[in-house]
Amino acid sequence: MSLLAKVVTGKQALPPRITVYGSEGVGKSTFGNNAPTPVFIDVEGGLGEIDCARFPLAKSSEDIFAALAELRTAEHPYRTVVIDTADSVERIFHADVCKRYGCNSIEKAAGGYGKGYVESAAMFEKLFAALDVLRLEKGMVVIILAHAKVEKFEDPELGQFDRYSPRLHKTACSLLKEWSDAVLFATRRMRIERDGDRNQVKPIGAGAGERILKTEGGPACVAKNRYGMPPEIPLSWVAAREAIAKSQKIAATPVANSPLSDAS
Repeated sequence: MSLLAKVVTGKQALPPRITVYGSEGVGKSTFGNNAPTPVFIDVEGGLGEIDCARFPLAKSSEDIFAALAELRTAEHPYRTVVIDTADSVERIFHADVCKRYGCNSIEKAAGGYGKGYVESAAMFEKLFAALDVLRLEKGMVVIILAHAKVEKFEDPELGQFDRYSPRLHKTACSLLKEWSDAVLFATRRMRIERDGDRNQVKPIGAGAGERILKTEGGPACVAKNRYGMPPEIPLSWVAAREAIAKSQKIAATPVANSPLSDAS
């Protein structure tokens, strides 16, 4: 059969690869825990107050990849794998690279000049490949959580400004953004009010402000999605699922065997 005979058309409703990043306590882990039958690969140790299924705290890259291998080879009920968090994974990868070269700084590893970061990025590529196996062979949704940082960004048209991005080295961050189907910034809806000669930032909505996900990048944050999501959606798995399902033309409440279903 020729290659042309194997050409396929149309959308493929594959399980999504979602990165959610934001400040501490905004609700990233809760988002992951509301996905279909999730299991966490806990790299940070911050899940004690959340009722969730999780592997023992991963203290090494071997622990991380062993958990992924177990999910691939063993029978289990889990339909979502959640990495909590990418910046904690990077810290472990940096430690592994430093150990490999007998140094105490990623800046000095592999002879310096950024080569240590390149080796750490290669470990992230291995991680993404393992997650893709779970997605394609096991039909699992993949969610990666990360903390946010403020970075300086130079835009050729807009000049220099500060924006939020995942708390990763720029090489690993670029790989994560390229690999993910959606990079979503978790934040609170706020407004600026004038108080005398000062501006005050105040929340919009109950409590500390309505929690939202920004789905499109701009001067304020790094974000993207391949699903045509609205620019902002509520910070909830249900809202993200409905936006993705609309793009994939799947019912908002999918059948049990759909990768976006909440059914067990």
